[in-house]
Amino acid sequence: QVQLVESGGGLVQPGGSLRLSCAASESIFNINAMGWYRQAPGNERELVAVFSSGGSTNYADSVKGRFTISRDVAKNTVYLQMNNLKPEDTAVYYCNYRMLGIWGKGTLVTVSS
Repeated sequence: QVQLVESGGGLVQPGGSLRLSCAASESIFNINAMGWYRQAPGNERELVAVFSSGGSTNYADSVKGRFTISRDVAKNTVYLQMNNLKPEDTAVYYCNYRMLGIWGKGTLVTVSS
C-alpha cells in the first residue's frame, strides 16, 4: 500500500517561510489527487491546498497568496511552500491522497516569536 511521508516542519518566526514535502512510497496513479490539510489544537482538520482534476489548484482563503502547492511527478513528491507565515498557521500538516483515502502521519509547523 502507498505510504505518504511528510517532512519539513519546524519552528519559524512570524513572517518566515517553510517548505513541506510529501513523498509517496511508490508511484502515485494520479498525483493530481493529492493535497495538504492541517489540524490545529482543538480544531478540526481543514483543507490547505489541493490539486484538482487537470492539475488545477485550490487553496483555503486563509492561505491564498502565501502558500503554493507543487509536485514533482518523477519523485512522487508534493510540496507546500509557505511564505509570510502567521501564528495562526501553527498546526500539524498532513498530506493526503484522496483516491485511496491515505494520510501521512503529519509534520508539525509552529509559528512563534
